[in-house]
Amino acid sequence: MSGEVPRPPSKSLSAWLLDLLLWGGIAVVLLISFDKVDMANLPKLVTNQDSIRTYGRELLKPDFSNWQHLVGLMWLTVQIALWGTFIAVFIAVPLGLAAARNIAPGWVVWPVRRVMDLLRSIPDLVIATLFIVAVGLGPLAGVLALALNTGGVLAKLFSEAVESIDKGPVEGVRATGATPLLEIVWGVIPQVAPLWTSFALYRFESNSRAATVLGLIGAGGIGQLLFEDIQGFKYAEVSAIAIVIVVAVTLIDTLSQIMRKRLL
Repeated sequence: MSGEVPRPPSKSLSAWLLDLLLWGGIAVVLLISFDKVDMANLPKLVTNQDSIRTYGRELLKPDFSNWQHLVGLMWLTVQIALWGTFIAVFIAVPLGLAAARNIAPGWVVWPVRRVMDLLRSIPDLVIATLFIVAVGLGPLAGVLALALNTGGVLAKLFSEAVESIDKGPVEGVRATGATPLLEIVWGVIPQVAPLWTSFALYRFESNSRAATVLGLIGAGGIGQLLFEDIQGFKYAEVSAIAIVIVVAVTLIDTLSQIMRKRLL
């Protein structure tokens, strides 16, 4: 056995140039966009302390006199997120399988991935506005908006999970003479189910926050009341709503962790 010390790993010149191009490009974009995003106004966080203190004093006096109504609206927001995620999973499963390059032909993968790009690229607020026109103000518009946007996001995550599976179980199922559908059911799904579950739970947490924002345009939930109180400068009520939202999101996160431990 040789006593020579192995050489440390090294990168090729092309790898160094690629890294330099990548990170240098990011640095250039940051410098170019410094003025575009008003970073020069960052010191106002310190110079406008009087306004911040006034606003902060109001926020430190939350008004929970109407707490039952707030809890009811937050519960409605959670239900919007739950239904939106539930429908999104049913959209994402077939799209995710059809977009996986290792189990679907290229002529199917390409158009399906473009559909997924479309669903992900349109903001929730825009989709919700369209559904408000179609079905009117209320929670249904929020549910449908979350379902489409989340469906596109989950479909991408689901397809990437499928593309990373071990081929062994699939080939074993195929060796028994199973049809392609049975290969997916018995060779693919058991491998990706834990990851899919984790992705869906995470999106449910995200949708609980997103559903709050959708309330700003009349899609139901506590966000609508939050928007009205902000416009009316009712900062004590705004503070109470913010606390209710934080508590609800924390409980959802805790519940999701418990479910992950039991299911994964």
